[in-house]
Amino acid sequence: MRAVVLDGPGPPAALQVRTIPVPHPAPGWVLIRVTASGLNRSELHTRLGLGEGVTFPRVPGIEATGVVAVCPGGEFDPGQQVAAMMGGMGRTFDGGYAEYTCVPATQVIAFRSDLDAATLGAVPEMLQTAYGALTVGLDAQPGQTLLIRGGTSSIGLAAAVLAKRRGLAVLATTRDLGRADVLHRAGVDHAVLDDGAVAARVRAIVPDGVDVALELVGTPTLPDTLAATRVHGVVCFAGMLSNRWTVPDFYPIEYLPRGVRLSAYGGDASDLPPAVLQEFLDDVAGGRAVVPLDRTFDLDGIVEAHTLMEHGGTAGKLVVVP
Repeated sequence: MRAVVLDGPGPPAALQVRTIPVPHPAPGWVLIRVTASGLNRSELHTRLGLGEGVTFPRVPGIEATGVVAVCPGGEFDPGQQVAAMMGGMGRTFDGGYAEYTCVPATQVIAFRSDLDAATLGAVPEMLQTAYGALTVGLDAQPGQTLLIRGGTSSIGLAAAVLAKRRGLAVLATTRDLGRADVLHRAGVDHAVLDDGAVAARVRAIVPDGVDVALELVGTPTLPDTLAATRVHGVVCFAGMLSNRWTVPDFYPIEYLPRGVRLSAYGGDASDLPPAVLQEFLDDVAGGRAVVPLDRTFDLDGIVEAHTLMEHGGTAGKLVVVP
């Protein structure tokens, strides 16, 4: 099979397309013929040498969609449509940047859909993170106001789509108001210019501060996001677009605004209920929801795709279709 192999940390050109053997699944594992694989910041971190526990050489990719080729344990039927994500995928064992991937059955979710391969490939990890952050991280409720910091990212756009379906009013940030139309198409009510300080702009719209906020940029913008949130509001840290995820010399009393609550979310395949995935795909097919898909590449375009992801400027998900 053809696959993208990374021998060690490096620039985008370190991602090389090679022909390697198709893996053989042991009982409890599933061999999937990949139809699409979404690109994620996690894979950028792996390529830059920032990922924890990664071993090389490695086929990157923390998610994939496709059909079951072989399943020795009988957990899934051959030919069944499935999504796979996380659980060491693309980090401690080979992942989705390939024509086939072999993953633990516990990381696989079955679904049925006639949507095109690229659209399906954009969904799993994006939906899992957005859904988990809104429900577990924020416990977002209808009628609340939500700020999404990093609004034009794929997870930010997915969170906007889900939040509007849950009845929230949504504010989302962008560093370029020329991309406000992308936010509005996802259901965002107010596009907020992010020049590093958005709290005053948010409070000009919601004077007491937003009820809940989703932080996707990272620790550089977290204090400002906290300042945009009302007393007893909640901020959920769920993304690191800045590649910075720690706070040096953290002193809570000085760092946290009085009465504002800080949570975090990171999930796995088991955190995305199959019914939620199926309902979302059905809603997309029925025109009731949208998938923020930016661009599609083949395996030979992986260097261009990673270059684009690293430098920013995308508005939605990048997907590889082998």
